[in-house]
Amino acid sequence: MTQAARFRAMGCDVVVGGASDAQGRAIAGLFVERDRIFSRFRPDSELCAVNRSPAPAVRVSAAFAAAVGVALAAARATGGLVDPTLLDALEHAGYDVDFARLRPDPRPCGVPVPSALSAVSLAGPVVVRRPGVRLDLAGVVKAQAVDDGLARLPGEGFVSAGGDVASRGPLEVALPAGGSVRLERGALATSGVVSRHWLRGGARRHHLIDPRTGAPANSPWEQVTVCGATCLAADVAAKAAFLLGDGGPRWLDGRGLPGRFVRADGTVVANAAWSGAIHRATACA
Repeated sequence: MTQAARFRAMGCDVVVGGASDAQGRAIAGLFVERDRIFSRFRPDSELCAVNRSPAPAVRVSAAFAAAVGVALAAARATGGLVDPTLLDALEHAGYDVDFARLRPDPRPCGVPVPSALSAVSLAGPVVVRRPGVRLDLAGVVKAQAVDDGLARLPGEGFVSAGGDVASRGPLEVALPAGGSVRLERGALATSGVVSRHWLRGGARRHHLIDPRTGAPANSPWEQVTVCGATCLAADVAAKAAFLLGDGGPRWLDGRGLPGRFVRADGTVVANAAWSGAIHRATACA
């Protein structure tokens, strides 16, 4: 892994290790294309077109249908915690422009908007949902792009986007609140509120919406890191564990997933699966 390509996409820094120049350009193109399809801040994106449509059933591209299918599968796997129908809730909490443009806003938040997951389904290339329900697929699209980027490397290498990383081959990865871990293979994903938060109505808000309330989650954790076979699996599990609060470590243990939790005061809590994996070198595949 002697070469690294660096670029910015989907609002975060992306690093690709072990890629030739051509492979690095191809992976950068993959991220750019996903952003073109799924950005909620680009009026010309397919996501925005679907969300604007008043029709209850909308024919979409193969890439869009695949992402909706992944998002619905993530929702089922987490008991509805990772939910693609929370765009209105996110905007009502104040995240209504690109994060780089967010500024403190004295206005109060809008009324919380709970999940509308039961109102969305997929029928082949057709997204079916109750008119007015808008989707946000960011919860799965970035992680899937990391996995798809890694799949384009023929040998050992890694793809890291905003701190989420998938690797084929040993890689030393820095951890939130200090320290590092040697990832033998697989992925590490961190979900939390350290970098994505803002002031709205005089209070700190963040992007991790609890679908049960439609408001930013009240969790004891600042950051949750999970090791999984893929970046998508790790990222989905990290979000769910964050939203589950004190029950997060036990939930991950029940699925055999190593997890590391950081509280606001910097206290680190590792679940049993994480502690066991550290002793034998973390390998998530």
